[in-house]
Amino acid sequence: MLNSIFVILIGTILVNNYVFAQFLGICPFLGVSSKVETSVGMSIAVTFVVVFASAITWVLQRFILDVLSLEYLQTIVFILVIASLVQFVEMVIKKMSPALYTAMGVYLPLITTNCVVLGVTVLNIQNDYGFIETLFSGLGASIGFGLALVLIAALRERLELVDLPKALQGVPIALISAGLMAMAFGGFAGLI
Repeated sequence: MLNSIFVILIGTILVNNYVFAQFLGICPFLGVSSKVETSVGMSIAVTFVVVFASAITWVLQRFILDVLSLEYLQTIVFILVIASLVQFVEMVIKKMSPALYTAMGVYLPLITTNCVVLGVTVLNIQNDYGFIETLFSGLGASIGFGLALVLIAALRERLELVDLPKALQGVPIALISAGLMAMAFGGFAGLI
C-alpha cells in the first residue's frame, strides 16, 4: 500500500504532471502565473478543492452512483461537487485575504471549470483507486499543478527584467517557457 501511494505521488507530481504531461489546466496556468504570490494562493485553493473533491466524488461514485446504476450522471455530479467547493474556497479567501482575492480575480471562480480538478476526480475513478489512493492522487496532482504554477510564475517574474523583443513579451515567452519546462519534466518519464 505504501509503495502504491509513493508511486501515485511521484507519478502525479513529476512524471504525469497534469500541466506538463497531460496539458490540463493551461488557462489558470497562464492566467495566474504572472506573480509568485498569486500562484501560491491559487495553488493552495486548487489543492483544497482537488483533495476534497477527490474524496467526496469517490464516496458519491462508489456508494451512490454505482449502487443505483447512475454512472451516466458522473460528470454532472462531479461538477456540482467541485462548484460547491469552489464557492466555499472563494468565500474563505475573500474573508481572510481580500488582497489575494482581488489579485486572483476571475481565475478563482474559474477553478470550477479548471479541467485539472475534474480530470483528477474522473481519473481516480477510472484508475479504480481506493479511497486512500484517491486522496493521495488528488494531493499529488495538486502539488504538481502548484509546482508548475510557481515555477512558471518565478520564471515570468525574472523574464520581466530581461530585454526581450516586443513580439516575445508576455504570453509568447510564457508559452515558450512552458514548452521547455514540459520537455524538462519529460525527463522524469522513466522514474516510475
